[in-house]
Amino acid sequence: MRAAAIAFVAMMVIACVAPARAQDTAARPAYLSWSAAEAERIGKSTRVDGRVGGAFDLRVVHTERSYNYKLRATWLTKDVIQATARLQQLSERLTDSQTEELVQEATAAGEVVFMVEVDPREGSGVIPNDWSAFLGPFGTDMSVARGANTPALEKVKALRGVYRRDYDYDQFWVVFPLKTTEGAPLFPGGVAQATLTVRISGKEGRVSFPIPAYLRAK
Repeated sequence: MRAAAIAFVAMMVIACVAPARAQDTAARPAYLSWSAAEAERIGKSTRVDGRVGGAFDLRVVHTERSYNYKLRATWLTKDVIQATARLQQLSERLTDSQTEELVQEATAAGEVVFMVEVDPREGSGVIPNDWSAFLGPFGTDMSVARGANTPALEKVKALRGVYRRDYDYDQFWVVFPLKTTEGAPLFPGGVAQATLTVRISGKEGRVSFPIPAYLRAK
């Protein structure tokens, strides 16, 4: 009888614990289960290379200025932020709650955040302070939002991306609103592609990205 009672108690404990474990697993964000390879693939999926300015050196005067600039831009979407945080979790042995805090900190930085990297060709090698960035639907230069260069975001770990830092490039974190200067949605319904325009010393470069579904018509 005693053995039967012990067995019954054990079965009841298992019956109570198993659903609780299943509930915990179901509530755990999916990104916390990504492998390192999967997180790296997702983290690298939104980086695009481009160029600001023409391909040829046509300078006659002002040779202290760069004739063009190599450009890299990474759209720090929710998926990219989660992938960055997941890789940090794996490398630094962070708990789930610590990793979720990294994600929350990064997503609170702004509605749309880009990491913009610029490498001047020749000249002084200095990026002028008055450079600017604009974001809008692909194919138009009018319905756009102007970005705000936000150096403080360099300290936000989950906004550093998954690539190893390339010190040939200067890094900038640019935050955009989801409204145009006229107050209209930046990405109206039906728009699938966005263009980031970077302007430096009268030269422009453009790179395009698919718009994440969660940002459309906001």
